[in-house]
Amino acid sequence: MLEYTLISGAYSLSIGLYGLITSRNMVRALMCPELILNAANANLVTFSNSFDSRQVKGNIFSIFVIAIAAAEAAIGLAIVPAIYHNRKSTRINQLNLLKW
Repeated sequence: MLEYTLISGAYSLSIGLYGLITSRNMVRALMCPELILNAANANLVTFSNSFDSRQVKGNIFSIFVIAIAAAEAAIGLAIVPAIYHNRKSTRINQLNLLKW
């Protein structure tokens, strides 16, 4: 069970990193760190349950990571419509926010 979960976490991490590096759309660029953080949470919970099942330190830490990810998503998804309203595009390479 440990190997399958770690392989799944590594696969999610690699998809998130690839998407973060290659994304041109802002919404996709915001979804990829969420995938990376979820992969880290899966590994935290797996290691916590397999090595010391009586203590829930990994589970508690993953709840904090989920809270941080939710705050990041809320802020990011509030910024995207504002940029779209001003620039009429969500493509990252078309945004020059320092230009007037």
